[in-house]
Amino acid sequence: SCFTPLPIFGLAQDILGLKTVKPEGAFYIFPDCSFFFGKSFGEHKINNPEDLALYLLDEAHVATVGGTSFGAPNCLRFSYAISEENIHKAMQRVSDALAKLS
Repeated sequence: SCFTPLPIFGLAQDILGLKTVKPEGAFYIFPDCSFFFGKSFGEHKINNPEDLALYLLDEAHVATVGGTSFGAPNCLRFSYAISEENIHKAMQRVSDALAKLS
C-alpha cells in the first residue's frame, strides 16, 4: 500500500500555530509546535512537545510523539500510516484541542 502525505500535510498546514514542512518519503510529519509552548488548558501546561503530546492524548484522544528524542525539540511527530478517513478525524480533533490552548 502506498501512503501520500498530502491529506495530513494540508490538514496540518490549516491548523493555526503548526508550521509543517512537506515530508519526503516518510510515514510521518514533524510540524513545529513551539507556538503552543507556554500555553495551557485546564491542568495542562505546555512547556515542550512531550507536554503537547500528552495534552493531545488526553484532550483529543490522538496519539502523537514529542520530537525531542528525534532531535526535533520544537516538533511533534504525527504518523499517517492510517486510513485517510482516520487522518481527517484525528486532525480535526487536534485542531479543536489546540484551539483551546491560551
